Amino acid sequence: MFFQYSELEINYLKSKDKILGDAIDKIGRIKRTVDTDLFSSIIHHIIGQQISTAAQNTIWKRMSNELGQITENVICALSVEKIQNFGMSFKKAEYIKDFSYKIKSGELNISEIKNKPDDEVIKELSKLRGIGQWTAEMVMIFCLQRPNILSYNDLAIHRGLRMLYHHRNINKKLFEKYQRKYSPYCTVASLYLWAIAGGAIHGLKDLAPKKLKKSEK
Repeated sequence: MFFQYSELEINYLKSKDKILGDAIDKIGRIKRTVDTDLFSSIIHHIIGQQISTAAQNTIWKRMSNELGQITENVICALSVEKIQNFGMSFKKAEYIKDFSYKIKSGELNISEIKNKPDDEVIKELSKLRGIGQWTAEMVMIFCLQRPNILSYNDLAIHRGLRMLYHHRNINKKLFEKYQRKYSPYCTVASLYLWAIAGGAIHGLKDLAPKKLKKSEK
């Protein structure tokens, strides 16, 4: 299943921003996989913290192949060391184990989170060990399919903005300008900025100073 969007979002973004609109025409429709199971999606995005998408997918595939369906019962039956051996840090393995235990014990009911507004979802998920705003925002996009998420904490979003608009740096004020422009369909804009950051449009370069680029690796 892919993130769902239509001509409504595309036409809106194109009407608000010609530069982004031209990029959308060049790239075409983007298909990004979503996981509608909130439990497994949270684990998936804990794994994905501060590593490449390719590395995240490798670890997730390794887990899925060995464990089958990833549920709280399956994870709680594993040691932290076993979880770590799928290829992640010990800290992440601890976070995943702790989160799974909270679900299994009934301490946390994540099904209640699904219907909360965006700011409340971030607030509730951020109470969990190892989950901050970025992880919560990725879950909101790739599980809950919330339409208006543009993550300031996502380095690839910054890179996409720099490349598309020829900026050397993206500060908070500049970021918020684009956020207002894209709203209420920031998530679809995010999909295209990620694609741009990944090289989807030939010839666009990242103008960030070398020191900034190095800090993002």
